[in-house]
Amino acid sequence: MKKLKFLLLSGYLLTTTGLTAQNPYFPPTGPNDTWETVSPESLGWCTSEIDPLLNFLEQENTKGFIVLKDGKIALEKYFGTFTKDSLWYWASAGKSMTAFLVGQAQEDGILSISDATSKYLGTGWTSCTAEQEAKITVRHQLTMTTGLDDGVEDNHCTIDSCLKYLADPGSRWAYHNAPYTLLEKVLENATGKDINVYTQQKLKTPTGMTGLWVTLDYDNIYFSKPRSMARFGLLVQNGGVWNKDTLLKDREFFYEMINTSNEINQSYGYLWWLNGKPTYMLPGVQFAFKGSWAPDAPADMFAAMGKNGQMLCIVPSQGLVMVRMGNPGNSPLSEIGVFLCNLIWQKLNAVICNKTAVADVAAGNVPIHIFPNPSAGQLFITGYKGDAEIFNGSGMKVWQGVIYSGQPVIISGFQNGIYWLKTHTGSAKFILKNQE
Repeated sequence: MKKLKFLLLSGYLLTTTGLTAQNPYFPPTGPNDTWETVSPESLGWCTSEIDPLLNFLEQENTKGFIVLKDGKIALEKYFGTFTKDSLWYWASAGKSMTAFLVGQAQEDGILSISDATSKYLGTGWTSCTAEQEAKITVRHQLTMTTGLDDGVEDNHCTIDSCLKYLADPGSRWAYHNAPYTLLEKVLENATGKDINVYTQQKLKTPTGMTGLWVTLDYDNIYFSKPRSMARFGLLVQNGGVWNKDTLLKDREFFYEMINTSNEINQSYGYLWWLNGKPTYMLPGVQFAFKGSWAPDAPADMFAAMGKNGQMLCIVPSQGLVMVRMGNPGNSPLSEIGVFLCNLIWQKLNAVICNKTAVADVAAGNVPIHIFPNPSAGQLFITGYKGDAEIFNGSGMKVWQGVIYSGQPVIISGFQNGIYWLKTHTGSAKFILKNQE
């Protein structure tokens, strides 16, 4: 228990220190939707590439597009009659917000993700045997590993006759909408509050988000303005902290939410899609593809993805949040728009002058990504989670702690020079320079 507390405390210190170092901007939460901007020119971006990006987005039937840099709006464009005050649906990107709400409910002691789902939905919510049903937990719903058959005629159907046993929970990953949708009923029954009321209290009021959950057939879909999606992205980019208000203090849940939740689909967290992993699975298939699902996006990106290209992409290492809302375009279709997402990043990389590129450094037999490298005060490490040490060029140990993949390690007090990161799997070199 002491070791677990140490891990959580170390992760919390790394996160909060990183936030202080980045000093992100948060827009006000009042009725006026004012939001500070930062010009692409001042960021050193390749402004000649902005028009090709916007032209591509228009060709792909985009309605709204936003890029935040350290919380400020760097790019914002609306197409046709769509405006910043227009409402649009999140589709399955809303799943990621549901995961955040579940974490908040667990933190408040209202539920536990290790509980059987039947504790909140009652027995008989599936057509499984009582023994089979009792093995399905809230965590299985969060990770898409309930074992229920996603090959039924309508896998959005939430009535018991549609929820059939196929495999033991945890033994199979499948993008199954119905068990996810029932998570919101779990939340409502656990909290005793309507999902819109709970979302208002836990997310919308503290962050200034607007929007509403609307039931369409079996699905519960979130509708909002594009800037509200950007607000949620900014909250998650900053570790669940809005300004100085920590909305999700449960560090263990937060890190599990945005890191690999199961070894079957390594690119899936708690209803978040993770980039930069060795393999990934997609909705409707039962085999893993090698590599990252968005190879042109930063390795530490994680995303909320929805039908017809609704997407919220977060890149902690670059302080970037990207929002795209719209209709399907000309790119190859997938249920969650992964191909469109990668094509957008190809164009966005050109705008940012390839500054999202990640330097790969091999560490033993396990690839560890260190970026930025050279560093100017903080490091992000992906591909490794656990104890680590940093040694300077003279071989003296200058740091020891715990690394959570994609979370910052602050080294702003170190002298410029060459350093070595040592982990259980090997070591990697990085350079520290250009500190003020």
